[in-house]
Amino acid sequence: MSQLQSSWEMYQQNAAYLPDADMETMAASTSLPDPAGDFDRNVPRICGVCGDRATGFHFNAMTCEGCKGFFRRSMKRKAMFTCPFNGDCKITKDNRRHCQACRLKRCVDIGMMKEFILTDEEVQRKREMILKRKEEEALKESLKPKLSEEQQKVINILLEAHRKTYDPTYADFTKFRPPVRSKPSNRGAARSSSILTQDLSSEDSTDLFGSDAFSSFPESVEPQMFSNLVLSEENDENSSMNIDFSHLSMLPHLADLVSYSIQKVIGFAKMIPGFRDLAAEDQIALLKSSAIEVIMLRSNQSFTLEDMTWTCGSNDFKYRISDVTQAGHSMDLLEPLVKFQVGLKKLNLHEEEHVLLMAICILSPDRPGVQDTSLVESLQDRLSEILQTYIRCRHPPPGSRLLYAKMIQKLADLRSLNEEHSKQYRCLSFQPEHSMQLTPLVLEVFGNEIS
Repeated sequence: MSQLQSSWEMYQQNAAYLPDADMETMAASTSLPDPAGDFDRNVPRICGVCGDRATGFHFNAMTCEGCKGFFRRSMKRKAMFTCPFNGDCKITKDNRRHCQACRLKRCVDIGMMKEFILTDEEVQRKREMILKRKEEEALKESLKPKLSEEQQKVINILLEAHRKTYDPTYADFTKFRPPVRSKPSNRGAARSSSILTQDLSSEDSTDLFGSDAFSSFPESVEPQMFSNLVLSEENDENSSMNIDFSHLSMLPHLADLVSYSIQKVIGFAKMIPGFRDLAAEDQIALLKSSAIEVIMLRSNQSFTLEDMTWTCGSNDFKYRISDVTQAGHSMDLLEPLVKFQVGLKKLNLHEEEHVLLMAICILSPDRPGVQDTSLVESLQDRLSEILQTYIRCRHPPPGSRLLYAKMIQKLADLRSLNEEHSKQYRCLSFQPEHSMQLTPLVLEVFGNEIS
């Protein structure tokens, strides 16, 4: 009885998962999984009773549908057959109806068991189990979070906005004042840069370069007043000045890069659903406060963990820590900035998550100078809800684990970086020989910071 017991237990375990094409027939047949396991699907299966094509294991033996039905009917009727011949008829597909006695004997000989035939009550129970399972699956599917059509539309708008304002070829960088990298006669900066690189490579990787300069998008523009730039659709022309490159040799180039990046952030913000509905003063307040943070976020696209640089095309536009120190920024900003970039890179955000994070960063109701905080907050809440739904629906584990919380933490990190950037910018702008190398747009955005 051990074979029967083990077979019956296997059947009970799989009963609720049997296919439900023909529920009643299937329930009564109690077809079992093929114990042979990894059979070759290209080899035809043969009924052990009559040699016809088999459809699977029925009542513990490989049989065709006809012999399956014959055995079930015979057992349920407790039929008693007599062979009209010698009791050893050879059963084939063509003659299987001629001798029921030998056919039934053959069924038993190959292992078919009446114990595997369900009673009417068992058939009903199985039918109810199958229906219950289908209902549970339907309920589970209905409760699964889904992006609504409206939410997907917002994501598509943000993706388009990002792609229109970020050129991954960095072709416009050639329009900036050229990068001038002085030899590190400044040993302090070179030494601190190399120490940071060692710390990061031995630690966990962080972002070295998320600073103002590195996240940009092609197209250059300049002078126009910031308020006009925010409210109009026009582009400006680059302004170039005669600069003394003896101090902070990378400042002119990176000032152009940051100025260019600000314009791209403005272009992106204008396309965020609801942003243009805000009062002009609130648009300007939001952009002035968030511009450097969004630039740091966008620069992550060009940041590479392998060598801790921002690689924007050719070697001329491959930026290292030492390049940023030659634009007037110290390690008090660059070290946490690099760690931020590395941490953000390691989140492996989808492009959809990246653009939503940038939009959420811009629409922060607690920015200084914002008047209609409730409207800004409602716009940000909407984007936050879309981001959370997207992560649940589209970002598979384990990457999705606590991802939303980690992304919101990145926004908090950006606030600290913003404060340090403001502090260092003020020190730089107080020196006329350096502030004159900045662009009018940079002077207006960072010069009148409300922080």
